[in-house]
Amino acid sequence: MTTAKSEPWPGEAPPVVAPRVFAVPPGPVMLTVPAAAPDLVQRIAEVMGPARPAAVLLFGNPEGGALAPGRALREALGGHCHVVSCSSAGEIGPTGYVKDSVVALGLPAESFRVGVCLLRDQAQVPVSEWMARLRRFHADFRPDLRRSIFGILLADALAQHEDVLVATLDAAIPGLPVVGGSTAEGIGFLPTSQVVDGVAHPGAAMFLLIETDLAVAEVSFAHFRPTERRAVVTAADPQSRIIWELNAEPAAQEYARLAGLPPGALTTAEFARHPLLLRTGRRHHVRAIRAVTPDGGLQLLSGIEAGHILTVGRAVDMTRGFADALDALPRPPMIVLGFDCILRRLALERAGMAGQMSELLSRYRVAGFNTYGEQHSGMHVNQTFVGMALMPPEAG
Repeated sequence: MTTAKSEPWPGEAPPVVAPRVFAVPPGPVMLTVPAAAPDLVQRIAEVMGPARPAAVLLFGNPEGGALAPGRALREALGGHCHVVSCSSAGEIGPTGYVKDSVVALGLPAESFRVGVCLLRDQAQVPVSEWMARLRRFHADFRPDLRRSIFGILLADALAQHEDVLVATLDAAIPGLPVVGGSTAEGIGFLPTSQVVDGVAHPGAAMFLLIETDLAVAEVSFAHFRPTERRAVVTAADPQSRIIWELNAEPAAQEYARLAGLPPGALTTAEFARHPLLLRTGRRHHVRAIRAVTPDGGLQLLSGIEAGHILTVGRAVDMTRGFADALDALPRPPMIVLGFDCILRRLALERAGMAGQMSELLSRYRVAGFNTYGEQHSGMHVNQTFVGMALMPPEAG
């Protein structure tokens, strides 16, 4: 039997249909506190407490170290909240680039679920152990396929094994979008501080698995283009990330020739302007130079091996492409969890463009820190901004 569709009588007003209300899940809470503030924990707790966070991330170098504030904040917010902190080479907060500050980012439990996995003994590179731990962690987490999920990897830069670490993570949990940064304290590449729930974990990598009701999208931007000047790595020490020879010549000498620089002008600023690029697939990734060794080698911030073909890069606009990458997102972000190489920040400061970049970071609500290497898409790279944009979910 067919039921006729109900129609209004002539002259009768059509039935009123209430508009559908779409409630946006609560987004992250962000604030910046001076690193020397005596009431640092209290100020963070007062802002984070009402959000009932599943986790609070702290980026920076609080006076006296991160251990005591991590413990105190954990007690103030309750055992249900993870508190994860790491030192940095600089911070990114509500006003853009900041110094001598602690940036706090709270993830409300109403719209986030967070798990933390420690990958210990980076210097020993226990790949099989890491693989088993990550697979077990992911299985125990039991992701909800109806929600967005991504990972954050915070690795001790001084261990110098991020390349293996990122590849292991990508193999253990394939298809998971992961972003992150290599941590060290200040611009002097000092030992890093890493604390989870009030316990310090030197030499470890901290992996966070985050599930959310918000939409997520990975963002990356490097302000370099390849030139025609290439070189083959003919001798290297992969363990120490040192190139001894390029094109069968002393590495620093040959690099200076290719970059068009006097041998005595190899400074951090020139390394930032003329980075070495390694092509993987269709993309070039930066292999940043940290220093010249006493015997003329090049110390890098990423892995390198004999046989790699490197291209000298040239810098392009450091701000325009960044804005283009974020404007391409489907919706304006509520926040962008961002990791920006310290060499990019130093280059911007020398070019007098740090204020301009800070305005962009503030406009797009970036929260994060300056790193000694960035992780994304299964790669460890340098002189790149990488981030995870958190956006309101699509209506319906």
